[in-house]
Amino acid sequence: MGPLPSSPLVARRKAFQAALLGWYRAERRRLPWREKPSLYGTVVSEFMLQQTQVKTVLPFFERWMAALPDFRTLAEAPEGRVLKLWEGLGYYARARNLGKLARALVAMGEIPRAPEAWRALPGVGPYTAAAVTSIAFGVPVACVDGNIVRILARLTANGTKFRDGAAAAKAFAPLAQTLLPSSAVGDHNQAMMELGATVCLRQNPLCASCPVRRFCAARRLGAPSGFPRLGRRAPSRCAVVRIWWESGGKLLLHGASPSGRRLAGLHELPTAEQVGLSPGSAARLPLLARKRRNITRFQITESIHAHPAVPGRRIDGLVWTPLSRLDSIAISGPHRKWIREVLAIPPKQAPEARSSGLRRIR
Repeated sequence: MGPLPSSPLVARRKAFQAALLGWYRAERRRLPWREKPSLYGTVVSEFMLQQTQVKTVLPFFERWMAALPDFRTLAEAPEGRVLKLWEGLGYYARARNLGKLARALVAMGEIPRAPEAWRALPGVGPYTAAAVTSIAFGVPVACVDGNIVRILARLTANGTKFRDGAAAAKAFAPLAQTLLPSSAVGDHNQAMMELGATVCLRQNPLCASCPVRRFCAARRLGAPSGFPRLGRRAPSRCAVVRIWWESGGKLLLHGASPSGRRLAGLHELPTAEQVGLSPGSAARLPLLARKRRNITRFQITESIHAHPAVPGRRIDGLVWTPLSRLDSIAISGPHRKWIREVLAIPPKQAPEARSSGLRRIR
């Protein structure tokens, strides 16, 4: 059974609201979308912050706002430029949805204010709709994400084991809504976000400096890290063999279809299968690098192997890209980094790289 709005915390909600808001206004991080608030800045920041930390987002946000300062400019921008500006943030569907949202708003002519209307726009779920409308318009709707679930679970010491984060968010939504003040709802929602991001951490929460510690049942039990209780799926492991094929000052890349779901319009190093090799035979080629990364619950190991230095040939779905133009095309963040690393390999440290036609950056 999930938490109910009749929680003892609700009886003290006025004091809770005052303590939280006072702390937020004095101690909040000075972030650009807070210091110069606008509807557009709020929307862009909320899209960028989905599954991405603030410290990562900051330089991207500044660059984006300088290049695409409003909804109309974004709506008119070519998708290639949008993806290039987003390059390095990952989860590129967010950038494409942001462009679609801008076009939809420009076509509508009038900006909607209701959360339900925002949820009908591309890339906007319940959390983003609540964040945008509460911050920009003062609509009294609570934001509930993983950080806020963690705060509410600890405040109430709710020991329910939830199937996943989505189930927990649904269960805690009534309590989050009940705790909303009658005014300054945008600041309240941002204060809850700030508390979860900087104090009520997943591991080793900073309880001694928490502005609402006197309301926290989990702290009184001495076990805040035990909440919330969420089911976890075992990670899935997979291996990908990729090919580095350089010829005539050009590098072979795979360009994802513009209509693709995940990497539309982006370029990556091709897989063995994409160049007509089996993973087994490709794995016997000289190894240039081995990389590991996590995407959601997937743990991926990717090895990059050097193709023999033979003249480049046309391969369906792949493009020969001049090395001099690599910085001008949209390449997924990890692959951009890997390409730079491989190009920088000194020949004396990697003779197999030299024999495959690789060169050092001068």
